[in-house]
Amino acid sequence: MHELAITQSVVDAVCERAEGRPVLSVRVRVGALTAVVPDSMRFCFGLITEGTAAEGAELEIDRKAGAGRCRTCAGEFALTDSILLCPCGSADVEITSGQELQIVSMKVG
Repeated sequence: MHELAITQSVVDAVCERAEGRPVLSVRVRVGALTAVVPDSMRFCFGLITEGTAAEGAELEIDRKAGAGRCRTCAGEFALTDSILLCPCGSADVEITSGQELQIVSMKVG
């Protein structure tokens, strides 16, 4: 479960940035192609924040859909999994979104 390590990194970064102030909420953007399970991340967040400045904070997760661009036909299309295949049949595909994993914002008290 890599969500534990990812969430630990998020909490560490947020608490450092908060400089001892209580963290009320954290918003993260998670790409659909990262294989991060939002419910698992929420569960880990609740465990990891205990005893930190982020204890009791709300975790808001924005999912970013996957998308790709074909280098053969220049078509753009949705990607729902890691199978990189253009509708034209080409496998020469560039991922344009869906791999994001970032802290978007946080609210402190």
